[in-house]
Amino acid sequence: MSKTDPTQDLTVRQAQAIVDDWIQTIGVRYFGELTNLAQLVEEVGEVARILSRTVGEQSTREGSTLGELSDELADVMFVTICLANQSGIDLSEALKRNLEKKTRRDLTRHRDNPKLQE
Repeated sequence: MSKTDPTQDLTVRQAQAIVDDWIQTIGVRYFGELTNLAQLVEEVGEVARILSRTVGEQSTREGSTLGELSDELADVMFVTICLANQSGIDLSEALKRNLEKKTRRDLTRHRDNPKLQE
């Protein structure tokens, strides 16, 4: 597996390479895209479960435990990276383009939204 300096920030491009290396050496191969989609939905559901019980109105059943939000968000990222890798998507470039799109589209939209004013 690729070694990274734990004191250095991990770029999205590095994360994609590390996940690919992990899949090739430990994971054997990528799951199919539909299986990864199901995995992604499952992980997002786990994030929703934690948030609905920690900051939402939902209570936790007696004897039930919640996972760590940070770990579940990392699971979401891992599966998202898998889907990007197997689809040939450079997430660094995709995220840059997406932020540019949102900036053009929403330059004043949120600032002018009275629902967001305190």
